[in-house]
Amino acid sequence: MNMKEFNHLSNRRNFLKIAGLGAAALGLQQIGCKRGKKQESDIEGLADVADVKLSGKPWVPVSDKKLRVGLVGYGVCKFSAAFGFQNHPNVEVVAVSDLIPERCAELAKVVKCNKTYPSLEELVKDKTIDAVMISTDAPSHTKHCIEALKYGKHVAVNVPAIFGSIEEADMLFEAVKKSGLMYMMFETSCFHEDLYGMKKIYNAGGLGKLVYSEGEYYHYMSTPIDSFKGWRIGLPPQFYPTHSNAYYIGVTDGSFTEVSCLGIPSIIDHLKPENNRYKNPFGTEIALFRTNEGGMSRMAVSWDSPGDSGEKGRIRGQKGSYYGQYQGLEKELPDITRPALPPGVKAGGHGGSHGLLMDEFVSAVLQDRKPLVDIAIALNMTVPGVVAHQSAMKNGEWLKIPQYTL
Repeated sequence: MNMKEFNHLSNRRNFLKIAGLGAAALGLQQIGCKRGKKQESDIEGLADVADVKLSGKPWVPVSDKKLRVGLVGYGVCKFSAAFGFQNHPNVEVVAVSDLIPERCAELAKVVKCNKTYPSLEELVKDKTIDAVMISTDAPSHTKHCIEALKYGKHVAVNVPAIFGSIEEADMLFEAVKKSGLMYMMFETSCFHEDLYGMKKIYNAGGLGKLVYSEGEYYHYMSTPIDSFKGWRIGLPPQFYPTHSNAYYIGVTDGSFTEVSCLGIPSIIDHLKPENNRYKNPFGTEIALFRTNEGGMSRMAVSWDSPGDSGEKGRIRGQKGSYYGQYQGLEKELPDITRPALPPGVKAGGHGGSHGLLMDEFVSAVLQDRKPLVDIAIALNMTVPGVVAHQSAMKNGEWLKIPQYTL
């Protein structure tokens, strides 16, 4: 497609939506962060969701204390500011950091914070900071989390927990346990309306053991999204598995025990092995997992199949199923409405999950309780993808998956 054709299509976007075709049908729509230099309002995953169903009950603070937070990372997705820490009544943003001075200055302005640091390594030395939100490049998540824990900071971090390395997972697991500090991975699917409902019904016994579950993360990238040192170029799909794996792990807090995964060689240039640092040939990887309950999960991640996009899933249990709504044997269901938010905090993007994830982390620290996605759950969501990619590179060989339990 030449530039003239592209501009013509862009000008017709509203017409296409009305006609029911939508930008996704043309391969233009993307979930998460769009490629190229886009305004924040153009980044689909970050756009505030207008119609979010939350509890009608008022939000009640769990403490009168203030959590002093440092925000790190203001790249293409601007994630460290996107979750609304700066608007929470129990939070004081005391410092911010980004490696690029202009981005650091913009972050400070957006969250109204006067103290800046040139790097995470400098910020975590600040003794006035209680907790750090880490929104740096995915390959650095493990290193940065361990560094923050070393200096006594509670850690919130974007997905994935680790990047392609089981050794990293073991190191991070031990660091969190040794520290005694709070760790929470901000998996957006966990506060989607459907997954939250699945979890509440599962915990109430309305689904029984899960026989089968499906999770999907479809995100067409004919050109990779901008990323620090190009880490997204040729990214193996199952290195970024949490948006799909959450549709079992995030429902049950369980785990996958073994996997067989298949991939198909991609026709997209950056997803050819000679064109990326990972020697990855696949743009789509479909994994079949055995669950710790004895059931099965089919989890798909795809970068190279234009069309329907997003984070979604379905589950079937011995007592009921959830395909957009509950269908099953249980007649008295729990309230599945997502919690209320503090005044001034927006639900935000990714299905209205941003504000809820942030409030969950803040509340968990202040109450000294288990957070929604603790270190064991985070690794049980992430590590299976690493093993799944290994299986795909071995033409679907069944492989065992390490287990993480607190």
